[in-house]
Amino acid sequence: MPGGPISRMKLEREAWRAGAAWVGGVDEVGVGPLAGPVAAAAVALPAGKTFRWYRAVNDSKVLSAAVREELSREIRASVPWAIGWASHTEIDQVNIYQARKLCMMRALEHLSVAPEVVISDALPLPLASVRPVIDGDALSVAVGAASIIAKVERDALMARMCDRYPGYGFCHNKGYPTPEHKRLLVELGPCPIHRRSFAPVAQFALTW
Repeated sequence: MPGGPISRMKLEREAWRAGAAWVGGVDEVGVGPLAGPVAAAAVALPAGKTFRWYRAVNDSKVLSAAVREELSREIRASVPWAIGWASHTEIDQVNIYQARKLCMMRALEHLSVAPEVVISDALPLPLASVRPVIDGDALSVAVGAASIIAKVERDALMARMCDRYPGYGFCHNKGYPTPEHKRLLVELGPCPIHRRSFAPVAQFALTW
């Protein structure tokens, strides 16, 4: 079935058949928010071993928060994984496209193993072993697993930022440009973790 567990292992199986001992997946979350960092996760899947959670993994955006959190626990307990971050300041300095690559590379560099093949969610990276795949988080279990971990980790960070910078609704909007967030931005002005280079933020005088 298209998009099912078998088809979503196609890329990994091709790499394993070609001799790879580890296949990596890397994906980033937090591209669209007006506040906070962009985060990437990398995972490495071993040849010759199958985990129950392979069947449940999908693009993190189509899973509920409870399912993401449970899957993230299972993934982190069974395979090598790592997180990479690019801060709101770095996003403003180098632009969001470069920040996406930066956090992906940081996640891969922190993996405890070196995958012979890395599947990236669409983004080309300066590594010979990288295979960019459009919609990789829906087409690859490795990328889908990475997207789940990245989403859970970034959401947790934004919940902490909600306590540090109250009034913007970061606990539930996670920094995304919801109507409520944009209204609060107008009322309060930007806080220290808002992305100054993003148009909805740049139009306001800085109040912090």
